Amino acid sequence: MSLTIPVILGSVRSDRNGIRAARFLVGQIEARGHAAPLVDPAELDLPLLDRMYKEYPKGEAPAPLEQLANLYRRSDAFIVVSAEYNHSIPPALSNTLDHFLEEYYWRPSGICCYSAGQYGGVRAAMQLRAMLGELGTPSIPSLLPIPRIHKALSEAGEPAEEWLSKAAKKFLDELTWYAEALQAKRATGTPY
Repeated sequence: MSLTIPVILGSVRSDRNGIRAARFLVGQIEARGHAAPLVDPAELDLPLLDRMYKEYPKGEAPAPLEQLANLYRRSDAFIVVSAEYNHSIPPALSNTLDHFLEEYYWRPSGICCYSAGQYGGVRAAMQLRAMLGELGTPSIPSLLPIPRIHKALSEAGEPAEEWLSKAAKKFLDELTWYAEALQAKRATGTPY
């Protein structure tokens, strides 16, 4: 069964390392035969949140929001790639996520967090887990933390350390299980 799993990148910094993790995950998901479109806020140039997508009159939302809404509606799960800014969620990621709500409903999410240090961004992941649940895309129990990302992955997203491919496989197996289960349930209807 083919799934659509957007990889939502959370950084817009010019020297960002998160693009390494995003490229790695896109490759891993596509190798499984699934679609993994990259959602890059640096390319989308989204406005700071003034109105959510649903608050625009039909046909008047900015083009990037309309494109994302269409992508999210046909998605089966989401992967969020997050750094840790001041032990919290990066502002570009929060802005990217907050534009939508119903488009996330009844779809699981997975969190890949990273840092230049040894903790792999897990402090931000804990806050992100609460946020994703509130948005309607609860995160799976497992995380994919990547410490010392600049050493663990090349710029192209190739793993330099053996553990990462094994950890990603387990993480994606779990996300796929939840995505397939919720896809089957959505086909029979949702509570509202």
